[in-house]
Formats: sequence, C-alpha cells, structure tokens
Amino acid sequence: MANPPLTLLFDGACPLCRREVETLRGRDQGKGRICFVDIDAPDYDPAAHQGISYREAMGRIHAIGADGRVIVDVAAFREAYRLVGLGWLYAPTTWPLLKPVVDGIYGLWASWRLKLTGRADLQTLCARRENR
Repeated sequence: MANPPLTLLFDGACPLCRREVETLRGRDQGKGRICFVDIDAPDYDPAAHQGISYREAMGRIHAIGADGRVIVDVAAFREAYRLVGLGWLYAPTTWPLLKPVVDGIYGLWASWRLKLTGRADLQTLCARRENR
C-alpha cells in the first residue's frame, strides 16, 4: 500500500516494542494497514516522517496518519489496534475517568522505558547516534 492508513514509529532495539510490533503485524495479516518504521535503524530519516526526530520518537510513541497528522502516546496505540480489529482493547482509554489515569501511566512508562529494558539513557543514545 503506497500510503497506509497508519505509519507507526517504533524502537527496534527495544524488546517490548518489538513484541508489540510483532503482535500488530500478525493481526494486520499482510494487509498493509500499518507501516512499521524502526527509528533505531541507521537510515531513519526524520524528514520522511513529519520531521519527528530520533530524540522525539525515542521519548514517546509516534504514529502518522495517512492524512499526515501526527498521533502520539496512547492515541497512537489506540489507532493501531483499531486498524487491526482490536480497538475494543483500547476503547476504555477514551473514557473520561480512565483517560487521564492511562495517559499518566503511559507517561511514566515512556520516561522509564529505556532503563526498564536495560538500555542507555536518552542522552547517551542520542549522542551515540550523532557520532555514527
């Protein structure tokens, strides 16, 4: 598909991120509803992805809709899962009482993700990338 409904930027060096992508790919069943872009790949080009820098993409999940809009945080997961027929899993994250709690938990996860997965901190990863 030349212009998929969603392009999901993910950290290919993160074992949990890779597992999530594998789940989504499997559910997509080759239909091309989601294009997966590894931001950790040496050829990741922010200019080709709405200017989303490596630093931004590593800090929190980003997706890009077919219309070019940038979707971040839990909303990116919500859209990805909707596209593969599992939207019901994330539907409660839109409920007024639950949304701020889920958003807060995701914010904590995003800030701790690198450490929890045994990776260097964001500053170090960005410095390494610049020195490649």
